Amino acid sequence: MTTLPREPVELERDCSATTVPGGRPTTLAAGDRVHIMQTLGESITVQTARGELLRVHGEDADALGLHNPAANFEVAGSQTFTIDDVVAALQNVYDPEIPVSVVELGLIYRCDEEIRADGTRLISIDMSMTAPGCGMGDVLRADAERVVRMVPRVDDVEVTLVWDPPWSMNRMSDAVRLQLGLL
Repeated sequence: MTTLPREPVELERDCSATTVPGGRPTTLAAGDRVHIMQTLGESITVQTARGELLRVHGEDADALGLHNPAANFEVAGSQTFTIDDVVAALQNVYDPEIPVSVVELGLIYRCDEEIRADGTRLISIDMSMTAPGCGMGDVLRADAERVVRMVPRVDDVEVTLVWDPPWSMNRMSDAVRLQLGLL
């Protein structure tokens, strides 16, 4: 994780953002001041002077005076494909409110490989959110799809948001529960 500035940073240019947890698109304007809360995976979570949390995609990191956090993101792939390569890529998708990957939060319910008749590889993923009303579902679903497409020898990806069974804290890894003070 990058060392974050303690003081607010001033945006160097306009950039797109997404409200957290609402998931609504918005724009941060050049000159706005924000606190950088976390930089993980391909996203940056910032807090405005009004206390609003926003997610900024790593492609807009330069607007915050940062390098794209995904620039160091490397998808490892062995000569032979394994589903572990996909899970490792998904470890780089983070909840914007909690600095924890969707894998460690237990949001990935299913991750399967299918070899189609034409020889192409489809990865099908069932993913949930911590609450059905979470507006970040489509954002995190798109993030998961994007990182899995980067895995060598993956031809297609389908990520479906599911709500059954409902997510609960017991789906989190023990390491995350310990990190969050829940053990």
